[in-house]
Amino acid sequence: MNRRLLRTASAFVATLLVATACTSDSKPDKIVLLTHDSFALSEGTLEAFTEKTGVTVSVHTARDAGTMLNQAILTLDNPIADVIYGIDNAFLSRAIDAGLFIPYTAEAIDTVDPLLRVPGDIVTPINFGDVCVNYDIEGLDTLGIPAPQTLEDLLDPTYDGLLAVQDPATSSPGLAFLLATIVAFPEGTDYDWRAYWTDLFANGVVVTSDWSEAYYTRFTRAGGGQPLVVSYASSPPAEVFFGELSQAPTGVMTQGCFRQIEYAGILKGTEHESAARQLIDFLLSQSVQEDIPLNMFVYPANRDAALPEVFTLFATLPENPAVMAPDTIRENRERWIREWTAIARS
Repeated sequence: MNRRLLRTASAFVATLLVATACTSDSKPDKIVLLTHDSFALSEGTLEAFTEKTGVTVSVHTARDAGTMLNQAILTLDNPIADVIYGIDNAFLSRAIDAGLFIPYTAEAIDTVDPLLRVPGDIVTPINFGDVCVNYDIEGLDTLGIPAPQTLEDLLDPTYDGLLAVQDPATSSPGLAFLLATIVAFPEGTDYDWRAYWTDLFANGVVVTSDWSEAYYTRFTRAGGGQPLVVSYASSPPAEVFFGELSQAPTGVMTQGCFRQIEYAGILKGTEHESAARQLIDFLLSQSVQEDIPLNMFVYPANRDAALPEVFTLFATLPENPAVMAPDTIRENRERWIREWTAIARS
């Protein structure tokens, strides 16, 4: 090779190396997964990802979905994580508007119901569940009152002070329940959701900051004073599983539920996009998806994932859960939360 050609080849290689360094991320030793405090997988599950990829997953936990989203938005220019899990369809539009995500189409995306997917695969569906009012069967029997069947029933003085809900400004189940009431009592009608919540507050509804406080502190199953609580239609199998019971001690009011979908996404600004993509694929893989029901007690998004028996026996899938178009949520969410807060404080 002559010197001129050698110099040209050397310059080309140097340019290629610089371009590669600028456009691809090196394999990291660790990536960070930002989640809410309800995230859980079996021991050893994330270690399996490390064995497969050589990358350790460090889990950074926020208290609830609202707090988690706020952290992600506030650190957008210097992200505290590479991947976020637990953004649901009620909060998703806020995250998208903030420009949080790098779109990615997961390897197993064809296993997901198209109704759960987001246009452009900005985020990846990981699981879903229905937010519903749950009731403590023994707690209601002790009081000598029947389980409520409808949202209207909750306004009956029989249930004065007996329902615990979550603040929709900070809790994803709380926001989901608010959306369920907006669907049931739409704006522009003689009796809209504002009137409903005014009457619900008059009937002594108790508001908590998040799901954990409502379920593990206020609910009578945990020693609290409210036998009614906003939770999930899949909470009864959790009670059976952890209590090693043969019958569910809780029931579900299947009217007035909202279908909640939780997503994982790659955070814009990550220096480890390749590893982040691998983690998204891992979370949607059949092995992880089959691990989700008995840890987070929601349904896997991957339709190939088998359900555990406790789900098939004790979980309830409402026939007609409330749904709402993401654009409708985007356009009205903050106003609805402000108006709800004003009602709560009045």
